[in-house]
Amino acid sequence: MLIDGGLGFDPDDIGQQARRVEEDGYDGAWAAETGHDPLLVLAMAAPHTERLELGSAIVVAFGRSPMTTATMANDVQLLSKGRLLLGLGSQIKPHIEKRYSMPWSHPAARMREYILAMRAIWAAWQDGSKLEFRGEFYTFTLMTPFFSPGPNPFGPPKVFLAAVGPLMAEVAGEVADGLLVHGFTTERYLREVTLPALERGQAKAAGADGRPPGDRSGFQVSYPGLVVTANTDAERETAAAAVKAQIAFYGSTPAYRPVLELHGWGDLQPELNSLSKRGEWAAMADLISDEVLDTFAVVAPPEEVARRVRERFGDVVDRFSFYAPYKFDPETWRRMLADFRAG
Repeated sequence: MLIDGGLGFDPDDIGQQARRVEEDGYDGAWAAETGHDPLLVLAMAAPHTERLELGSAIVVAFGRSPMTTATMANDVQLLSKGRLLLGLGSQIKPHIEKRYSMPWSHPAARMREYILAMRAIWAAWQDGSKLEFRGEFYTFTLMTPFFSPGPNPFGPPKVFLAAVGPLMAEVAGEVADGLLVHGFTTERYLREVTLPALERGQAKAAGADGRPPGDRSGFQVSYPGLVVTANTDAERETAAAAVKAQIAFYGSTPAYRPVLELHGWGDLQPELNSLSKRGEWAAMADLISDEVLDTFAVVAPPEEVARRVRERFGDVVDRFSFYAPYKFDPETWRRMLADFRAG
């Protein structure tokens, strides 16, 4: 299991931050699209690292044209000498329409076409073939030499796709190189819903690339797992409260209700959603019981985190990153990373 870290946006510290992640021994580092563009963060991190894989978790695909994403990703792939993991996600309808003022329709089908369009664009640059992509949502038929960056010596980047629902997981299996499991995913949901959908998608692609159905060779599943850990009781309470608030935030989203429903907690979603519309964030966290917390997060003292993670996910996850929305001693994280390395 590969263990990944994270990169935040600090214009004075991105390079040093990335170097520290690499020196600590992480295999990769992911940057998120919240208030900043993750591909810009990764471009700034690339020259300060040598072996660290650099991933976006996520780029909001539907907020951009596939041409825009393909261009920026190609540049970061070049800057990083082939270490980019291009993580894409759809976001949800209100954000795409109201925050990005972009169209929303059939997200799984659109995402499938989005990735295929990028691959067609990269192929046109790589081997000089005519760009001739015509789909239901996107059409790309013009690429003159002046606007082509030419072949990338490192080839196109690997594409990871974020998925919660089974349709998007199928798309990941069919056209992507990896799956970004959402942090709001339980072990049971991963095993019973996400991975079977992923395998159905891979079965669709099996005839095209020669792989037998269910063969995940070359494909990676990446999971940012919620972790509650601490050195003292007081710190543990703080960590648990922060993770409960994060679970409540995700649980308020209608699109994520199926995860709760699988565990018999579907009625929790409209309660959380109602409170979120009134801005009652503290009350939302109060609705998250210890049972829900233990189901969504690995809750353990630092010396047991690695073992607990491996017990839950060791046979289904290829990459794991600590999802901890609270402050914690960096040295303790390093010791936990050493525990993973020790096996």
